[in-house]
Amino acid sequence: MIHGLSAARDELTSAQRELYDWLRDYIREHRHSPSIRQMVEAMGLRSPAPIQSRLRHLQRKGWITWQEGQARTLQLLGEESEGVPVLGAVAAGGLIESFDDVQEHLDLAPVLDRRGLFALTVNGDSMVDAHIADGDMVLMEPVADASRVRNGTIVAAMVPGAGTTLKVFHGEGSQVRLEPSNPAYEPIVLPAEDVLVQGTLVAVWRPVAV
Repeated sequence: MIHGLSAARDELTSAQRELYDWLRDYIREHRHSPSIRQMVEAMGLRSPAPIQSRLRHLQRKGWITWQEGQARTLQLLGEESEGVPVLGAVAAGGLIESFDDVQEHLDLAPVLDRRGLFALTVNGDSMVDAHIADGDMVLMEPVADASRVRNGTIVAAMVPGAGTTLKVFHGEGSQVRLEPSNPAYEPIVLPAEDVLVQGTLVAVWRPVAV
């Protein structure tokens, strides 16, 4: 479920806003709420009493949900998404029973929150056997050290004279082989020093015409 901002939400004091903003950043990074002790240290306080008071105000004003005495139950409202509801399975062949309730959520945040994530539009069909088609959008995570890219990883690589290409990476000593996922295309084999690996594949987004 994706929470919306409440029209009745009350404004925060500077101290309450400081705690809320810190909680938001912490939960985005760690995927769970912090302890009271961590909040005390982060706010530069000496006792938990001011933190508990701020949490009560945040809850009363509609910014969080929280069971007092249980810090790990804290959840933010309005800015945090629990993800896309997964309502069941869908048949690509015969019919199956229709879905009627939410069993779990698909959390996209771990994908979208990756540092430096960028997108590229796919031109061509050299990766169709990897289920990446012409016109798809690929989400890529930047590569800081190409020597740590594992063989078999799909990468976006800068190739001299050819621009950026999406291929399966294989490091072979002093050479790099960029393998297509379509038998109609030949692999690109170049000296490793001539290939700049720009990113590794995280996800594929396929726009659907309506």
